[in-house]
Amino acid sequence: MIGDSFSLGESICEFALVRLARRLKMTSGRPSGFDYMRLGLSLMVAFVHFRGASRGGPANPDWGFVAHPWSGPWAMPVRPFGSVILPMFFALSGFLVAGSLERSKTLLTFLGLRVIRIYPALAVEVLLSALLIGPAVTALPLASYFRDPVLWHYFLNTIGDIHYVLPGVFENNPWPKTVNAQLWTVPVELMCYITLAALVVIGAVQRKILIPLAAAAFSVAHFVMLSSEHDWLVPVCNGPLTGPILVFCFLAGVSVFLYRDRLLWSFPLFLIALTASAAFLFFVPLGEYLAVWTMAYVTVYLGLTDFKRIFFINGADYSYGIYIYHFVVGQAFVYAAAPSHWWITAVVCIPLTALVAAFSWHAIEKPAQKWRSYLPAAERHYLALKASALGWPRAT
Repeated sequence: MIGDSFSLGESICEFALVRLARRLKMTSGRPSGFDYMRLGLSLMVAFVHFRGASRGGPANPDWGFVAHPWSGPWAMPVRPFGSVILPMFFALSGFLVAGSLERSKTLLTFLGLRVIRIYPALAVEVLLSALLIGPAVTALPLASYFRDPVLWHYFLNTIGDIHYVLPGVFENNPWPKTVNAQLWTVPVELMCYITLAALVVIGAVQRKILIPLAAAAFSVAHFVMLSSEHDWLVPVCNGPLTGPILVFCFLAGVSVFLYRDRLLWSFPLFLIALTASAAFLFFVPLGEYLAVWTMAYVTVYLGLTDFKRIFFINGADYSYGIYIYHFVVGQAFVYAAAPSHWWITAVVCIPLTALVAAFSWHAIEKPAQKWRSYLPAAERHYLALKASALGWPRAT
């Protein structure tokens, strides 16, 4: 009896002290929490944009600069709750992408997987917007629409050079002349992958401490650069929505993955990190630089939960399709229906976007995953060329 009690106590203690790495193994490497988070965060982004599409936007505040921000928490604007959505998205991406990097033998495979995941849906969204929706709603004659250089510049979105405007499209919408405001994060995401690849090249795989050190160093450099551009006044941001800070969030997520064998999966730690994140974002000037790390832990903790999968996410990932397509769906609905209230746009466009995302997954994104089978052959060819160039014996 005493032995049984001791074993039970050991089990409880062991569960209470479970590391992130062990928690990941307990869920067979595919906890449902990440699936629910991706879907939930993409829907939250869509909801914010549907509201802006109906009432006018963009609503993102610019950087403001004050000489003495430490006079109290109420001397500065209250940071919106929505400011955590994209940082959590990028921290989640960093954690999952780090796993992909660890499983890849070369950067060729790693970057190839990123292209396969991102490019097909992005390219189709750009083509549909430019060649289907644009001609249907433009205020210009079709001949003028197709001759306008603005249209051809729009296709640069497919390589990460983002353009938001199509000729004569959505000119009188409350959020005017904007086809795809959400795509501003695409070059930021590409920068995340390039930054991580560069860190790998200089030895971050062997010396993983380089990743969090790089994130911290980039944060300091970013702050100094902004301050120097504004006469060394202290910058105050209403939320970590700028591109560089999202890169820091991504690197924080990568760092959590790399140190998963040391960090605890702990509900008390989750509550502490959640409270600290709120305090940093709402009450601390420049708190977004600190919140990068606490939000990364909050994101990973939630991601490592393993609730039962509902049919909507069982074997499918509609989150990227929702993110990529939602804005043009909302703008098209507002153009056609001119709803009197923003919530009508949300109620109608969320299911419409989900249907488009489902089509994107089953017709575009999932079939594109078959291209992954070409990567091992390309990787072997690359390694053979590298071995030949360095004079290594050929692998058998």
